[in-house]
Amino acid sequence: MKLNYKFKDKKLLDLALTQSGANADNNNERLEFLGDRVLGLSVAVLLYNMFPSETEGALAQRHAALVSSDTLATVAGALELKVRHGHMTAGRMKHVMADAMESVLGAIYLDGGFDAAAKVIADIWTPLARQNLTPPKDAKTSLQEIVQQADSGALPEYEFLESTGPSHSPIFNVRVSAMGHSATGAGASKKSATADAATKLLEELK
Repeated sequence: MKLNYKFKDKKLLDLALTQSGANADNNNERLEFLGDRVLGLSVAVLLYNMFPSETEGALAQRHAALVSSDTLATVAGALELKVRHGHMTAGRMKHVMADAMESVLGAIYLDGGFDAAAKVIADIWTPLARQNLTPPKDAKTSLQEIVQQADSGALPEYEFLESTGPSHSPIFNVRVSAMGHSATGAGASKKSATADAATKLLEELK
């Protein structure tokens, strides 16, 4: 996979690939904020055009999967982004790569405008959207359905454990328990941590 874009201002790309652990003052956090919005709108437009007969709910499920940290980290890995960062655990690196991918998209937007960023996103995300012709269910919903069917209507129980990392970029940790099993997930928000925990418990139950 290649990033089919040539930067006019290469300093923007350099900044996009600099995590706060490597440089507390000049890093990619603001570009990440911008890239998240550019990606969200671009993928929404992409899905709206690709699946004209689908409901808002189905499009929302596809959108959530395509802009998730897992997808972003996978794309960043396929592009072989070289991110400068401080000491990181393996679990934290996924989020660093996902953030860097959003930052690169934000940098492209600043360097070449929305159309340039949207084209890069379409090139990369269109094949990803085509991989699943059926709208995906989010992990939390899938887990709830399995537990309710197997355990007489019982529901998974979620517990917020703690947040780690710097205050400006915390990582939340959540544990989910059901059917005598439990799993712990992490994410940049409680919502993403919950989804990560549900995904891990689904894998264990299967």
